[in-house]
Amino acid sequence: MRRGFAVWLTGLPASGKSTVANALHGELAARGVNAALLESDALRRILTPNPGYGDAERDSFYEAMAAIGGLLTRRGVPVIFDATANRRAYRDRARRGIPDFIEVYVDCPLPVCESRDPKGIYRRAREGKAPNVPGIQAAYEPPLAPDLVVRGDTENPEESARRIASLLVRRGYLDD
Repeated sequence: MRRGFAVWLTGLPASGKSTVANALHGELAARGVNAALLESDALRRILTPNPGYGDAERDSFYEAMAAIGGLLTRRGVPVIFDATANRRAYRDRARRGIPDFIEVYVDCPLPVCESRDPKGIYRRAREGKAPNVPGIQAAYEPPLAPDLVVRGDTENPEESARRIASLLVRRGYLDD
């Protein structure tokens, strides 16, 4: 059995992570790879049904998310993490626990993210109704040395997915 691998897509809320994650999921499926997509919003409804987004809650949530991903990869399941994980420590913990791991930074300027704002979190943050929003009240720590940077504002998501798949091939996680 081939070992699973993990791709963690990080970036500000509304940077394009989910769009790229879904495109990558489709790219892998087209290659015959059935990957698990761990989306933070979906997992949060299960693990923290009434989220407050405080530091302790985020620490616990991202630790659990990384543990779930680690369990899956050890069973040979490729995992795509779609999660802001605003602190480097969250992503570093996952990297330490998952041997075949790449971190992809979905880089997108805050004003573009705010203009998209599909869930209205930036608007609510500016109105004082949503605390701890990364990029507004909470810090977002971009990766210092991501394995790959894709542009959430100017790059086509399918092209981003192909670039990620190409990196997975170069690393030996995927067949060409």
